[in-house]
Amino acid sequence: MAIELVRAEGGRAESGLFSLPWTQTYSPLASPIASVAISALPILALLVAIAVFRVRAHLAALLGLGIALAVAIFAYGMPARLAASAAALGAGYGLLPIGWLVLNVLFLYRLTVQHGLFQRLQEQVGGITPDRRLQLLLIAFCFGAFFEGCAGFGAPVAITAAMLVGLGFAPVGASRLALIANTAPVAFGSLGTPILALSAASGLPLMMLSAMVGRQLPFFSLLVPFWLVMAFAGFRGMREVWPAILVAGLAFAIPQFLVSNFHGPWLVDVASSLASIGCLAWFLRRWRPARIWSAVEGRDGGEPAEHIPVRIDWQAWLPWLILSLGVFLWGLPVTKVLLDGLFAPKLPVPWLDGFVLRVPPVVAAPRAEPAVFAFNILSATGTGILVSAIVAGRAMGAGAREMAATWVATLRLALLPLLTIAAMLALGYVTRYSGMDSVIGLSLAQSGFLYPFFGTMLGWLGVAATGSDTASNALFGGLQRTTAEQLGINPVLMAAANSSGGVMGKMADAQSIVVAATATGIRGREAEILRYVLFHSVALAALVGLLVMGQAYVWPLTTMVVR
Repeated sequence: MAIELVRAEGGRAESGLFSLPWTQTYSPLASPIASVAISALPILALLVAIAVFRVRAHLAALLGLGIALAVAIFAYGMPARLAASAAALGAGYGLLPIGWLVLNVLFLYRLTVQHGLFQRLQEQVGGITPDRRLQLLLIAFCFGAFFEGCAGFGAPVAITAAMLVGLGFAPVGASRLALIANTAPVAFGSLGTPILALSAASGLPLMMLSAMVGRQLPFFSLLVPFWLVMAFAGFRGMREVWPAILVAGLAFAIPQFLVSNFHGPWLVDVASSLASIGCLAWFLRRWRPARIWSAVEGRDGGEPAEHIPVRIDWQAWLPWLILSLGVFLWGLPVTKVLLDGLFAPKLPVPWLDGFVLRVPPVVAAPRAEPAVFAFNILSATGTGILVSAIVAGRAMGAGAREMAATWVATLRLALLPLLTIAAMLALGYVTRYSGMDSVIGLSLAQSGFLYPFFGTMLGWLGVAATGSDTASNALFGGLQRTTAEQLGINPVLMAAANSSGGVMGKMADAQSIVVAATATGIRGREAEILRYVLFHSVALAALVGLLVMGQAYVWPLTTMVVR
């Protein structure tokens, strides 16, 4: 991660710019309802601008950021320099690692297109199965989960959406479907990073949290593949390929449960995705549906067809195999420690580091919020992708001059999306450091008996707002534990629910939508994507909430984890 938040010694940073930290307030207006409404205003303005008024994503993000700064300064009384510094920190995080990752994924994609390997890859996937529904399942769900486990931070959506377009899927449809597929693996994404952040924020044992999430998400690892194919092909189209969907879902869900409960969070997605890819590919060599969907668009694309397997074209797969190996190696803790030891300066953010004080009931005791930007460019996942792209480019026969020209052209293409991502994250960090997110969270905590449901939705809100399950866990992990203990609910259950519910917000967060639109070349059509995925996101999050309610009150034995 590009941002490392560490506990400030002595409660504030020693910059000498302020004598005392600024204390967050959780009732900025006289009315609790008014306080919640004004706290939600920046996010609501952003979503309404995109979905209703079809404002371009970068303009909507800047609008939301401007409103967030105004609310922080004038409603919350946050000093302007603190608010501006929080926005700058968020923008920096948006560019590194997220923007850097997206840029280099697009660079590799353009290289494969220029050298004709994407067309050959399409033929290869068609050799595994000519059916579009099963190609979607294999690429978006199975391969997407692998990239989520290795890299996270937008890589799965960018890579799989681009691959689907290369296979002939329409760009808007590919974006929507890649977002829906990128849900169940998110809680354990990037080698367990979200669960590590949740443990740090809540103070709860890592293995207990890993096991609890592993008792919630496998149900949805089985459900999401069915949901994904039905969103594309309708109920009838899904029913025709249900055996293959069941194989992919079970092959993912069972290892997800076993690894998370008996090993830990680090390799859950990697092990589960490899099992799902292998089992599905093996099954499809022995089974095919009665009707083959050879058309990408429309419900009338089903037709009988012969499935003629082709021999594996390793050259077509080579760039993506190199990428997979690269992001996996770059994600290993030993690699990060080694590269950070070479160069990773940690820069305290002026006017912000140690000068925002969080107080109860959000935290157990008053705590100064650190704000340190770690410029770990060497260990960033995007750098691993860049190195992989260069190696793959050489393997494709691309020279240094061609690769440099392609990278610069990709940068020009990505300038507006990078601005959008930076503005989105800047908005999220202003809401965090001003306390707007905590005001919304505290209002949900008043739901009493229904808190298991609304606490889960709080995790959804955190990811929808920040674009990261890791960030949502860092924001609300402590609040979930405190509230659960006050209500007599298992705190491990609710902390885990924050992460499990959060994964369903991943498809609807503006950052992921921008990444998908950029990867498929449809900038300016983010509103179409958002309007489509929002229902799926909320519906799946509500189902997670109902599951957590059942774990809390109906079958509490499933929440007993001993470590």
